[in-house]
Amino acid sequence: VLFPLQYTKLKTLLEDEFPGDLEISGESTPRTSGWFEVEVNGKLVHSKKNGDGFVDSDQKMAKIVSAIEKSIGK
Repeated sequence: VLFPLQYTKLKTLLEDEFPGDLEISGESTPRTSGWFEVEVNGKLVHSKKNGDGFVDSDQKMAKIVSAIEKSIGK
């Protein structure tokens, strides 16, 4: 139940910060808390499925923002 709310909040925050630069996908899954992927120009910068975990701290959010900025040359 929490995943859709967390996903929507994170997606909105990142898209507001980097409009048009991101491809964000995610899905709630029955056996886990879902997955959350962030791509920039075809490069995966965050993957919950691949071990980056869900973004539940300022440090994790800062890591994603830094990776996005690096990928877009900001």
